[in-house]
Amino acid sequence: QVQLVESGGGSVQAGDSLRLSCAVSGRSFNAYAWFRQREFVASTSCGGASTDYADSVKGRFTISRDNASNTVYLQMNSLKPEDTGVYYCAATRRMGSFSRDDLYDSWGQGTQVTVSS
Repeated sequence: QVQLVESGGGSVQAGDSLRLSCAVSGRSFNAYAWFRQREFVASTSCGGASTDYADSVKGRFTISRDNASNTVYLQMNSLKPEDTGVYYCAATRRMGSFSRDDLYDSWGQGTQVTVSS
């Protein structure tokens, strides 16, 4: 059974940092992404060779993956109130790095991030 389980969300103040984790099990995937609701945040391709970010998070967020532990991370620094939302981890067996949510076929249940000013 394929499972993507997010963790690490919470309530923080503007300027704080959070690190989200996505534990993947049941299947191997090539590419991963983080979405806020269905809005693209960041993606990484197979092996992490290619990453992509929404303009709103460039320079503040970093996506990474640990293939040994099948975990994908989203390091979020300098958080802003507009970063508030439910963050979802998504995975696909397609090769590449994608910002479209319809190209991902497996999703986690989401983790809430709330940033107050």
